[in-house]
Amino acid sequence: MEVIRDISDFPKLSFPVVTSGTFDGVHVGHQKILQRVKEMARQSNGQSVVITYWPHPRLVLFPEDNDLKLLSTIEERIAQLRSFGIDYLLIIPFTKKFSRLTSRAFISDVLVKALHTKVLVIGYDHRFGKNREGSFEHLKARSSQYGFEVEEIPRQDVDDIGVSSTKIRRAIESGDIPTANRYLGHTYTLTSTVEEGNKLGRTIGYPTANLALPAPHKLIPGYGVYAVWVNQNGQRLPGMMNIGTRPTVDGSHLTLEVHLLDFEGDLYGQTLTVEFVEQLRQEQKFDGLDALKAQLAKDKAATEKCLALR
Repeated sequence: MEVIRDISDFPKLSFPVVTSGTFDGVHVGHQKILQRVKEMARQSNGQSVVITYWPHPRLVLFPEDNDLKLLSTIEERIAQLRSFGIDYLLIIPFTKKFSRLTSRAFISDVLVKALHTKVLVIGYDHRFGKNREGSFEHLKARSSQYGFEVEEIPRQDVDDIGVSSTKIRRAIESGDIPTANRYLGHTYTLTSTVEEGNKLGRTIGYPTANLALPAPHKLIPGYGVYAVWVNQNGQRLPGMMNIGTRPTVDGSHLTLEVHLLDFEGDLYGQTLTVEFVEQLRQEQKFDGLDALKAQLAKDKAATEKCLALR
């Protein structure tokens, strides 16, 4: 997949089939649209093109909205779209100036002049342009004038899935990872860099990689212990992860710690991507380190069972 961050760099394609949206999380509802884009591109011997926006529009239009939590950073979104097999990704910087672009200007300047769109595929409720004034009906009525076809994914095709970003966020926040992963159509991930911790884990036989907190608006699962897969330098390693404040040792701030099963090596400074599989238990305070160590042995066994390692 070719990633383009400046619209002036977009190449002239033979038959671009285009869709547009934030695609936060690239969940199964989004995948319905993306699959249709790929199908139409293949049928026309053309190219699948996704337009997305960063920062998330709500972060620009409502900067005071500190409660916004995103399912994916832009880097994670790129990786998800690449794995889905999209040919071209155009990332348009979302600014207040861009938000004032009228729907007609968006069609003319972006879809027609820059991308030379042949087919536009949109979801049933997709709106675009200043004040969300653009609609499928507007596009359909003027498709011959604009020089491209328009196809809308029917409401039933999306609603039958019963998925929404809100449902996914609620599931992740509550620790219901299997439900979130089912709605996503892939495992929920968190990518961060290993930083130095207090090295307490190694004293009780469970050394952990301490991850830096991700970008402020990246959604972190609810406090607890999770069975996870960890991608490290091309390897996919089993692990168990703790998210919380470490109440047993009187911790006071949020930490993200992952223990890689049967792993030896220095991870400081490395970037790890954690795939969440299941919450094993919620965070709890134990009566000392011996009790914590005994529980971690149980957590390890549960992780091995969850990840089908035994």
